[in-house]
Amino acid sequence: MAKYFSRRKLIHSVMQKISIVIVCKNEEEHIGTCLRSLQGISDDIVVLDNGSEDRTREIISGSGARLIFDKWLGYGKTKNAAAIHAKYDWILSMDADEEVDEELKNSLKELSLLNETEVYKISFKNFLGNKHLKFGEWGNDRHIRIYNRRKVFWDKEAVHEKLFLPEGVSVKYVKGFINHYTVRNIKDYSEKMLRYALLNAEKYAANGKRSSAWKVFFAPIFSFIKYYFFKLGFLDGWAGLICAKMTSYYTFVKYARLLEINKSKMKSQK
Repeated sequence: MAKYFSRRKLIHSVMQKISIVIVCKNEEEHIGTCLRSLQGISDDIVVLDNGSEDRTREIISGSGARLIFDKWLGYGKTKNAAAIHAKYDWILSMDADEEVDEELKNSLKELSLLNETEVYKISFKNFLGNKHLKFGEWGNDRHIRIYNRRKVFWDKEAVHEKLFLPEGVSVKYVKGFINHYTVRNIKDYSEKMLRYALLNAEKYAANGKRSSAWKVFFAPIFSFIKYYFFKLGFLDGWAGLICAKMTSYYTFVKYARLLEINKSKMKSQK
């Protein structure tokens, strides 16, 4: 495994009392890069694998990270389940297709982590293939990724999960970036958008939301205009056009499927 890691075990000197928690499946292409970027930050990296069939588990085992296995419960529930295995209460939540840059790595080492009622928001650089998306939906992207599990936890949503912040919790910002290699190519992108659209339609239906022919027709158009023109997606060139079109496609499938579910429920109630 020296091909992936220069040292078999994680370095145990001057590290934060923070656990890094990752949930993944079939991420052999990304997980090695992710774990290498995290070395030297913490002595506790926990990776929950929920059924990988490629070399993901082999790469994790060779990194010195703790590999655990569990079933898929949906994004929010699975992340909470993974956090239970952490050594420390402070959690840095990462995805397998992400890596921290050097500025963020240094910032993480300097965090005080004394106030349990603080969470930390991190800026993202999102990539389509090797293209950094600076505008549109993916530009100026920030997410809360550092929290104390004694005060904060993920909601139970199956998709588009968020951290639930109790009253009194304050948000701070950390310098540096997480590089997010969200999709390799258009094929992966379209499959991901379809999967998320169908999941989100189910989520909307469960929460009592409704769709309509108006939404199915107009919402994708408004989505494209918003991200391609108002959010300056066109400045990202061809990649910006692809992203705006994919988001429009996602919006169409989401509301079309939601409308289908709504009609099915109405029929069953008659």
